[in-house]
Amino acid sequence: MANSSFKDPPEIEQIYHDLLPVPNPTRSFWTHGTPDVNPLAREGSLGQLTPEADVCIIGSGITGVSAAYHLANTNIPLNVVILEARDFCQSYFTYWILRLLIGQLTGSGATGRNGGHLAPNLFSGFRSRRDLHGEADAVKSYILEQHTTSSILSFIERHNLSQAVDLVHGGNHCLFFAQSEEESARADYQAAIEAGWNPDEHIRWLDAKQMNEIYGTPYPSRETSYAHNLSPIKLVTQLYRQTSASASLNLTLHTHTPVLSIKKTSQAGRKWSLDTPRGQISCSTVIHATNAYGSQLVPSLSSVVVPTRGQVIAAETTATDPDSVRLPEAGSWAGNDGFEYWFPRPNSTTIILGGGREASSDGEYNLVDDSVVNPRVGGTLRSFLPRAFPAIKLEVKVTMEWTGIMGFTKSGNPIVGKIADGQFISLGYNGHGMPLAYGCAEALAGMIAAELQDKKWDMPAWFPKHYLIQRHDGDI
Repeated sequence: MANSSFKDPPEIEQIYHDLLPVPNPTRSFWTHGTPDVNPLAREGSLGQLTPEADVCIIGSGITGVSAAYHLANTNIPLNVVILEARDFCQSYFTYWILRLLIGQLTGSGATGRNGGHLAPNLFSGFRSRRDLHGEADAVKSYILEQHTTSSILSFIERHNLSQAVDLVHGGNHCLFFAQSEEESARADYQAAIEAGWNPDEHIRWLDAKQMNEIYGTPYPSRETSYAHNLSPIKLVTQLYRQTSASASLNLTLHTHTPVLSIKKTSQAGRKWSLDTPRGQISCSTVIHATNAYGSQLVPSLSSVVVPTRGQVIAAETTATDPDSVRLPEAGSWAGNDGFEYWFPRPNSTTIILGGGREASSDGEYNLVDDSVVNPRVGGTLRSFLPRAFPAIKLEVKVTMEWTGIMGFTKSGNPIVGKIADGQFISLGYNGHGMPLAYGCAEALAGMIAAELQDKKWDMPAWFPKHYLIQRHDGDI
């Protein structure tokens, strides 16, 4: 199925190969659920390519656009160009945040194609992070997610964008399908408290009887109020517009302009030349905001970042028993150790539900083709809610189904930092990008600003050292 009503330019559609985003992805609810939801879809795809810039950002998802936004806030006069392989917010940031939710495993979810959860991991996996990185840096990994979430919420409030981005403050429930899941969650929570990290004073633990009476599910749950959902593409569009209005930063976007290679250049004042099907662009600084596709331009990432396909459905749900408990109309949910996650859309009967990778024989690892869906995964998604909420007797009618590519890392952590003279990366969010990418991009922009001004970069107090590229021993 084609991604849009436009045909890809003929000079581009034949050059895709295994490591580039495919040119015809499935249609996601976020990018095609309503008319005109992506006004920047093909911005800068025709006409002359900008020949040079101070900074070139590869990828127009939340990492790339956030990096531009944070660079604008440094007030350094810059010409910045964003290069995107497909429609705006469609590929280099294509799926993030598939498993994350608040008390889940350490990660798994992309911008224009993701689940839409803005929910920081508050304590899940704390014991493992503590043992690997020490208490202080483990705590910082959770502080970063709260910093990112609160910063995005502040941006939305400051510009009065709640309705524009479909923001919902609904809290989160994590269902425990096995006793071991709840025991592990409680142990992580207690370890976090003992380390001086109080994740959320509003956390509640509800038993199976309470959950069945209130929500029609027989599974116990962990509940927190600190979780939100929104439209990812609408958020990134607003970030782009605010950045475009900057007095210090001149921003240009070229969609449908994949970067094929990066080479050193002898051009005065520039370090790198980026080759695209539309020509070359030279710059002094390159930001790789390519997530799962990072090894296309940085081959050493091929053994570090594993492309992983996630799948999501938009569905209409109906209770066949008029006297039964109703499916919750707000908040985000997760279950099955975080492999499935869902939330109702505001003022709608539509549910967004993702996950199901456990139904695939290969876990959907090492897959970059998001032009198709996996029927086995789709079957798991369709049957999930009726099984999780048996008392409601649900009928599920799928209206849209799509896939997107996540970037999983060997370490389970994002990779942020400098990889060469004038080249920087922030990627590998392990499906948990919504509460990570904006903050990681902020740290990266700080590094770049310091280098441009020949200053020492001071790492923010909220940023964990083990996310920095130089701390990934043997990774790159």
